[in-house]
Amino acid sequence: MIRHNYLGKLVATGVLLFSTIAALQAQQSAPYDAARLKSSWEVVENHYKGKDNFLSAFTFINTGNKPFPAKEWQLYFNFVRMVTPGELPGNVRVEHINGDLYRFTPTANFAGIAPGDSLKLAMVGDAWAVNFTDAPAGLYLVWDQQPEKGIAIKDYVIRPSIAAKQLMRYPGDRTAVVTPTDIFKQNADIKNIPAAQLPLIFPTPASYTATGGNLLLDAPPVINADPQLESSAAFLRNEMVTLLGKRNTGKATITLKQDATLAANAYTLEVTPQGIAIGAGSNEGAFYGIQSLKSLISPAAWSGVQKSIGIPAVQVKDYPRFGYRAFMIDVARNFHNKRDMLRILDLMALYKLNVLHFHFSDDEGWRLEIPSLPELTQVGGKRGHSTDWKNILPPSYGSGPDTTNTAGSGYFTRNDFIEILRYATERHISVLPEIESPGHARAAVKAMESRYYRLKAQGKEKEATAFLLTDLQDKSDYHSVQYWNDNVMNVALPSTYHFLDKVVDEIQAMYKEAGAPLHAVHMGGDEVPGGVFEKSPACIALMKQDSSVKNVNDLWYYYYRKVNSLLKTRGLEVAGWEEAGMRKTTLDGESQSIPNPDFVNDNFQLNVWNNVIGGGQEDLSYRLANAGYKVILSGVSNFYFDMAYMKSFDEPGFYWGGFVDVDKPFYFIPFDYYKNSKVDGRGNPVTPALFTGKDRLTGFGVSNIRGIQGLLWSETVTSSDRMEYMMLPKLLGLAERAWAQDPAWATEKDSAKADALYAQAWSVFSNVLGKREMPRLDHYDGGFNWRIPSAGAMAEDGVVSANVQMPGLIIRYTTNGDEPTIKSEVYTGPIKAGGKIAKFRVFNTRGRSSKTTTIKVPQPAAQLKNKKG
Repeated sequence: MIRHNYLGKLVATGVLLFSTIAALQAQQSAPYDAARLKSSWEVVENHYKGKDNFLSAFTFINTGNKPFPAKEWQLYFNFVRMVTPGELPGNVRVEHINGDLYRFTPTANFAGIAPGDSLKLAMVGDAWAVNFTDAPAGLYLVWDQQPEKGIAIKDYVIRPSIAAKQLMRYPGDRTAVVTPTDIFKQNADIKNIPAAQLPLIFPTPASYTATGGNLLLDAPPVINADPQLESSAAFLRNEMVTLLGKRNTGKATITLKQDATLAANAYTLEVTPQGIAIGAGSNEGAFYGIQSLKSLISPAAWSGVQKSIGIPAVQVKDYPRFGYRAFMIDVARNFHNKRDMLRILDLMALYKLNVLHFHFSDDEGWRLEIPSLPELTQVGGKRGHSTDWKNILPPSYGSGPDTTNTAGSGYFTRNDFIEILRYATERHISVLPEIESPGHARAAVKAMESRYYRLKAQGKEKEATAFLLTDLQDKSDYHSVQYWNDNVMNVALPSTYHFLDKVVDEIQAMYKEAGAPLHAVHMGGDEVPGGVFEKSPACIALMKQDSSVKNVNDLWYYYYRKVNSLLKTRGLEVAGWEEAGMRKTTLDGESQSIPNPDFVNDNFQLNVWNNVIGGGQEDLSYRLANAGYKVILSGVSNFYFDMAYMKSFDEPGFYWGGFVDVDKPFYFIPFDYYKNSKVDGRGNPVTPALFTGKDRLTGFGVSNIRGIQGLLWSETVTSSDRMEYMMLPKLLGLAERAWAQDPAWATEKDSAKADALYAQAWSVFSNVLGKREMPRLDHYDGGFNWRIPSAGAMAEDGVVSANVQMPGLIIRYTTNGDEPTIKSEVYTGPIKAGGKIAKFRVFNTRGRSSKTTTIKVPQPAAQLKNKKG
């Protein structure tokens, strides 16, 4: 044994020595040490030269004692904006590779960068840049003599935008940034409601009565259940062990009783000083009753095992407003691991959401192992540098040249996914898998091309083409919204449907093994670019052979007929994005899209995302529901959690659909969202006139609204902490609107009364977040990295006042220029701070804080007058 360990140490030492020598040799053979290249990027000017574009600039500084070479190098980077290609001032050329990947190369006149010198490369991009996640990312160098090796540029900073020309997107932009005073005014109407007056169950139950008194649990209770509800009882026993530890049961009793008069998803809950009774029509309803029981427990109780817990006495009757309460996570653009998935499911269960939309495939990644098609994850699950990217995907969203320790690479094994399915099923959450098709499919397309070339080289021509998604003779010229030029499955190839059938077959087998329900498969359908298929010999041949396919547009309906048939054969329904239910036509010679009558009777379920207020398609959800499609309200204006919370350089996220804070999902009125739309996609106030002529939801249309969904796309989400930051607290606004019954403020016809009712409801919700739910999430499941809102502040006449979006959170401050810490003074009321800089931070129960709010407090008017005198 000793000899074995000794040899092991020798081997380990040898490997380390070899690695060190190899690294030194590689460094010595490189023309320049990339670690000595210091880089930064900044926005120079939005609305550059009076156009909807912007000028930005990289600055590269040579901090080494050796010149940066004049030739034989390439510098790659990802950028979510389209850059004007060509030679830049500085004698360097910029070119678009594919997707969001770009490359700098030297021209013949480039002289290199002398030691201590710098190079500035200014380039023009489309649209504008507002926050730090707009910036380029993933910079890496490649030397011509080592073309397969990418070297990450780690000394890279993004310079904050501070001037108006850097922050204003266009003339008339409403504001450069949201100021502390703006936030203060937004928070001003939120009342501080005593904790004792707040409802203790969230989301808001249909009927809730506090009956007085408490049940004290000083040991795990005895849990009795009807046989039909035993699985719920087992879940509850585990929850009680989490709270009270493993010890002998006490005298208190919890009874779970089946009640055939209740719907499957309904429950009753009664807590008295003597015990607890949950009635339910099924395990689903009982499970929701258990979540409400957990909601009654003090948030701090989840910090660790308790000696005892008190549960307030209540009577509750409850059921959800919508049967479909969903959240979508994108693991394709950037990968999120199994731990992330299980924590998402825990959150969804706590807040009674019941569908996880699993977006596992897209242009930038395929994240689910399909054992019979290993290339899907071997090729489609990895991003990194290559000379040709035939067997690996290119870097995207800053994932860089390496395939390890990056959110660009990774996938779920078959066993991982089965574990996730079982975990979800135990929590009465169904998982909807999405196979993005025919567009947004580059990872699958390139993986199957890799398979084709591998098998063809082995002389297996028939096998090689069996799952090919590409017409290799296709000369069609197109660019997707994300700038890919090769990301669409060819819908005329029989092998495309062979591929889909194989993938669905293996996915269906995973669900069966997990004992998880599978009723539908989401088949994507969004953002197929113009120009696709036009020069594909396979598509042209199909149009000649099939009389139903008269033009390129008809290929779309051909595809969905085939997909619908494929899934129907397996007892499954089609889900898709809104475009799957649309048909292109003309009106007065102009292009127009209308609900496609072909599939309205086939239970097509559509996620309708395009409700950008002011964008012209605000009524699309209602038009499709009125036409007969089953609609999941998934609008970007309210439910895209990847949208930044507000306009600030240091707030992550996109904003093309508007800025989305927790109020956006909360104030959404599902059956009349025109009524409570407050701002358009650019932040401008809207009036009812904006919706004149827009279709309204009919009674028939109401019957086709299945539910609501929040969505987190992951282009800017590269870590677990960022994922939780973007989700929370927005997820709670979604949960309230999906579960709680129609609130009075939504149906009140008198606008003044509706506004007053809404203001009161918003105050209650904000207080519930600040005093109960966010403190709970500080501890629940180990704690979540929810976004702590910045303090609002307003200075007037030498006095500064502060407030916070969620009353109950602690504000601390300084007036001496220091950053506030957990030991700084607690803000309790207006502060006299004339002539000083006041800084505020909001803290959670575990000492984590918001971003700093800084405000200059002017001298009191009287003092200024005396000075002038």
